[in-house]
Amino acid sequence: MASGSDKRQRGEAVTVRLTTDERAALDTLSSRSGMAAGAFMRAAAFGDAGPRAQRRPPVDHIALRQLLGECGRVGNNLNQIAKRLNEGGPANIPELRAALAAYLDIRAAILRALAMDTIGEDAPGGAAPDDH
Repeated sequence: MASGSDKRQRGEAVTVRLTTDERAALDTLSSRSGMAAGAFMRAAAFGDAGPRAQRRPPVDHIALRQLLGECGRVGNNLNQIAKRLNEGGPANIPELRAALAAYLDIRAAILRALAMDTIGEDAPGGAAPDDH
């Protein structure tokens, strides 16, 4: 029985030294193309990444960093709401709806930044805040 490495079609490795900036540029370009760095380099050198190259959705790193800040803001709001409820305070329904809407907006933006389709309105987790 052959092991995984025995089945590999590509047995030859090429080592290329890059500066930190060159590596960052390679990672950015390969991410934008939706390919791993090796597949991207094969495509650049030979015009084809190969039959087993997996295409990945490109990632918008800037948008994800901005969304991380928004997640912190929404998380802080939810913590304040939870603290007030745990202390026996009244539930502020409009505030809860606003927090849920903000969460759903961030979720949709993260999916867009990852180049993934958003879940439909009728799917679990995709309902609008006014539907409840």
